[in-house]
Amino acid sequence: MIDNLKNDTLKALFWSFLDRFGQQGIQFGFSIILARVLLPEEFGLIAMLTIFIAIGHTFVNSGFGQALIQKKESAYIDECSIFYFNIFVSSLAMALFYFAAPLIASFYDEPQLIPMTRVLSLIFIFNALGLVQRTLLTKQLDFKTQLKVSLLTSLISGLISIIMALNGFGVWSLVTLYLCTDFFTSVFLWVYSKWRPSFIFSISSLKTMFSFGSRLLLVSITNSIFTNIYQLVIGKSFSASDLGFYSRADSLYKYPITLLNGIVSQVSFPVFSKIQNDKKRLKEATSKSLIMITLISFPIMVGMIIVANPLIEVLLTEKWLPSAPYLKLLCVIGMLHPIMVINLNALNAQGRSDLYLKIDLINKILVIITVAITYRYGIKMMIIGQVIDYFIAYYLYTYYTDKLLGFPIIQQIKEVAPALILSLVMGAGVYLIKFLSIENQIVLLSTQILTGIIIYGTLCYIFKIPAFLELIGVFNNLISSKKS
Repeated sequence: MIDNLKNDTLKALFWSFLDRFGQQGIQFGFSIILARVLLPEEFGLIAMLTIFIAIGHTFVNSGFGQALIQKKESAYIDECSIFYFNIFVSSLAMALFYFAAPLIASFYDEPQLIPMTRVLSLIFIFNALGLVQRTLLTKQLDFKTQLKVSLLTSLISGLISIIMALNGFGVWSLVTLYLCTDFFTSVFLWVYSKWRPSFIFSISSLKTMFSFGSRLLLVSITNSIFTNIYQLVIGKSFSASDLGFYSRADSLYKYPITLLNGIVSQVSFPVFSKIQNDKKRLKEATSKSLIMITLISFPIMVGMIIVANPLIEVLLTEKWLPSAPYLKLLCVIGMLHPIMVINLNALNAQGRSDLYLKIDLINKILVIITVAITYRYGIKMMIIGQVIDYFIAYYLYTYYTDKLLGFPIIQQIKEVAPALILSLVMGAGVYLIKFLSIENQIVLLSTQILTGIIIYGTLCYIFKIPAFLELIGVFNNLISSKKS
């Protein structure tokens, strides 16, 4: 059983990586093109609606998706009940979003947000139609099918938005990107998934998952609000261009982190759930996940801090350079976030969403206090406050991981320390490259990235970092198994 779970996990990691890498890579490429064509204020306008879209998506999911994964023996009636409940909730979200459009536009003093908001209300129905299919594929660790869905969706949606942007549709090309992404995702999930709903519904079925799901729903709603609260406050307190610069920096650091977090969350939560009653194995799995994720995330974030200016100038052009200081600060959050996700999944896998709720509510209070204090001092100070909040949040998560699994923060820090130290050494080497007086920004950026990869890989090999050698072994095994 242990070997089967390990093999299933490795296969899931492989396909989840391809899924996320393909999807994020395509979306990243298209976003670069859009950023070069469109203006910062147009990205700022769509960013003003991000918080409302995120809240709506959370309502549609209702927390039952995670509950379905966590429940070891789910029945077909559970799945059908969740499907129809999601449709009902999405209809409410769509209506609320549509009629709230004038209020949202008035809040930001941007009249053009009214039609944008009303058109975007359709995404909630689109999203709800494929949620159960995606949840079941994740529970089955079937990321190969999700890879097909995400690649097709990203390609079609991106091409449509690029064509619109090049033909002068401005911010509406971004609106269309949101719509097409949710629409085609659900379409292809129905094409590739065998699951179909029947006309059955059970209130009692929903109630059995309500305790776990409702807590996650409440946490997810508050998380959606507070994750996007900075964009809300910046959009209200500063110009659309300022919000555009912040949103670009936020998107840039999140691309690699979303890729890593997506893989970790998709794979670790269902795997952790399978061994939830074996605390020793769960602790070992949590520890190994922490080491693996930081081995990858730390050098990426440190590298992005060092190359922020040439990275933005090469990818987005000079008009986006005001985003560079924001990107450097946000990368510190990028180092903490994957670690927090691992600790969170360890708690949720044991059905302790009550602890997640408790920690999350404390974090939200801290965010409110931080935003209230820092917003008057500018965007950079707001991000510094955000970084401090993340350090506090990480301590809170590890406090309960220690209580439940005997995995305290000191031990976690010791286990990720090698990756941090080697990443900082690598960062110092990359930083020195700028003194070579390379004028061409493309050549400078390429030299820094290549130098960073060589230094970090060499250091990991010289010091025989176990996680690095294991990653190479896993990769070789996967390649060998694919050939056979």
